[in-house]
Amino acid sequence: MTGAIVQARMSSTRLPGKVMLEAAGKPLLGHLWERLTYCRELDTVLIATTDNPADDVIEDYCNRAAIPVFRGHEQDVLDRYYQAAKQFGLNVVIRVTSDSPLVDPGLIDSTIRFFDEHRSEYDLVTNRHPITHADGLDFDVMTLAALEYVWRHATAKHQREHTVPYFWESGMRVFNVEDPQQLVRQHRWCLDYQEDYCLIKAIVDALYDRTRYFTTENILSYLAHHPELATLNSRYMDHNN
Repeated sequence: MTGAIVQARMSSTRLPGKVMLEAAGKPLLGHLWERLTYCRELDTVLIATTDNPADDVIEDYCNRAAIPVFRGHEQDVLDRYYQAAKQFGLNVVIRVTSDSPLVDPGLIDSTIRFFDEHRSEYDLVTNRHPITHADGLDFDVMTLAALEYVWRHATAKHQREHTVPYFWESGMRVFNVEDPQQLVRQHRWCLDYQEDYCLIKAIVDALYDRTRYFTTENILSYLAHHPELATLNSRYMDHNN
């Protein structure tokens, strides 16, 4: 079974509680989950939060919204992913972070298909090593077997906190899906700061009521007609490069 696991917690240091900030009437975490459900290559989408009581609010929201949820280690995110994948019976895992509420279902689908066609060649297919798509569209695809290998062998703190660095740091077989437009140079759609939220909220408020599933092209078109929005988080653009 192929599934996306979204890591989410309330205790973000730069923008606490960011996953539950709202746009178009519901939390951004709900928008992210809904966008992932449009992926044709996914069998399930679940939220992996922590066992910290501060994250009870995430579990409560997921239960109300009928979203599958797993709770695990707060700092050892690699363990959280591995245990969630095992519990839900996944054999292919797509890693998504909750600071990417505008993920592109079409891009994820095409990457999963590429991964399936080249499974014997690569341990990890990613689009963030380096990031070339708009920052906030990044994700990783791996088998449970590869994830288990990394879970057993990764020992450095950052390799446990960020799940996938061990893949490229240890010389495992990694393929990076690049964006020929290099949108990362002009667009930052990740959710780290208040200014990022203002931009993402403006996009979702404008586009979600028109069509529940809006594409990267829809976002780019909207921003082209509203160039003033690009200045909202432009001070962090150099973080993309």
